[in-house]
Amino acid sequence: MTTADADHETRARAELAAWRAAMLAEPSPLAKAAKGLQMQVNRMIPDKIHAAVTKVIEQMTRGILAGSDFVSGPPLAVGSLREREARVRKAIDGYRNVATLEGGATGAGGFLLAAADFPALIAIKIKLLFEIAGLYGHDVRDWRERLYILSIFQLAFSGADHRRDVLLAMTEGRQPATPEDFDWRKFQQEYRDYIDLAKLAQLLPIIGAPVGAIVNWRLVEQLGETAMNAYRMRWFSR
Repeated sequence: MTTADADHETRARAELAAWRAAMLAEPSPLAKAAKGLQMQVNRMIPDKIHAAVTKVIEQMTRGILAGSDFVSGPPLAVGSLREREARVRKAIDGYRNVATLEGGATGAGGFLLAAADFPALIAIKIKLLFEIAGLYGHDVRDWRERLYILSIFQLAFSGADHRRDVLLAMTEGRQPATPEDFDWRKFQQEYRDYIDLAKLAQLLPIIGAPVGAIVNWRLVEQLGETAMNAYRMRWFSR
């Protein structure tokens, strides 16, 4: 291992430790209040609506995860963590730019186009996670890797309590073994609750375009950081 590689791993371990502490921290009073309000709203929504939304997101996400076109190539077999993460950051920058342009375009197009941003942004995020997994050396043709990707997705876009539960399940080997074991309702509800407030302003005239661009930039950046630390956990555990 070169000095540059060793220095990079030292920094990566420190960043991972700080990230883990943030993931496991108790939610702030403001976060608790916002979550409580969202739970009240959710209780007002009929179960059949929840079930319908869950089914749509499940089918859409299953379709994305099952798509062979999301597999960009075989996993990267050789490379230090420093070399791999240089390529990961380049991938994050590229997908972040695509999401920013897409969010700005749909935000400028009114309600219908802004609503279309929802599945498009999920597709961009999942594609990014596929590429990151391959760069860390993991084969996304394996269903277990795809379920790990869904766990990363939840780490990035969930409330504090659920995020902590997901991280503990990942570190303790308690992840779902099959797609049928996956809690799709919890997945869609946490994701929807997390991004609702951020994305609502995208539906407004005039400000929709800049808000859509900024929000998408931030969400993809956050997902990239989460994915890097999730794969660092596996890198340092072996």
